[in-house]
Amino acid sequence: MSQSEPSSSAPASDAHLREDTLTSEAVYRGHFLELRRDRVALPDGREATREYVVHPGAVMIVAILPDGRLVMERQFRYPVRQTMIEFPAGKLDAGEGGLACAQRELLEETGYRAGRWAKAGVMHPVIGYATEVIEVWFADDLSLGERHLDEGEFLDVFTATQQELEDWMRDGQLTDAKTVVGMMWLLQWRAGRWPLQWQTV
Repeated sequence: MSQSEPSSSAPASDAHLREDTLTSEAVYRGHFLELRRDRVALPDGREATREYVVHPGAVMIVAILPDGRLVMERQFRYPVRQTMIEFPAGKLDAGEGGLACAQRELLEETGYRAGRWAKAGVMHPVIGYATEVIEVWFADDLSLGERHLDEGEFLDVFTATQQELEDWMRDGQLTDAKTVVGMMWLLQWRAGRWPLQWQTV
């Protein structure tokens, strides 16, 4: 069977790709994650199983100091058994908006408050097996106070230049996907290609 040529633009409808849920069950419910197993109807009429993690959503903050350096964290991530270099981030509490979460997480993890905020966009980091959506926020006009880590949370806060982060990405020292996406936004914004709508809070 021959294949058609790829389209040069997105089709008007995605009905020929959609999968419809037939049944859904919770396999496991943890402290904040839930694992579900669904039976779905495929576009060709057959059925298949889909397993995925339900995540409450999260935010990530690209916090910029007056000299242009960026507020960063080093944290041990148990699933990959590595200490990772990351932009500050955290999950949404129930009913919490993205900006409120970003303000809370930046203060709790780093001790910084920001006088200006801008929402850059959203990202879906693991579309193959999780519902997680991360809002990307920028923050500047920073003032340093006291941080308030959650119980059982251990992380180092440090600052780095854009060039240092670029070098670490190139050399494989910075591999966290959300931080890589944050760097992409930062580079595009600083190049004048992707403007941000700042708000004073």
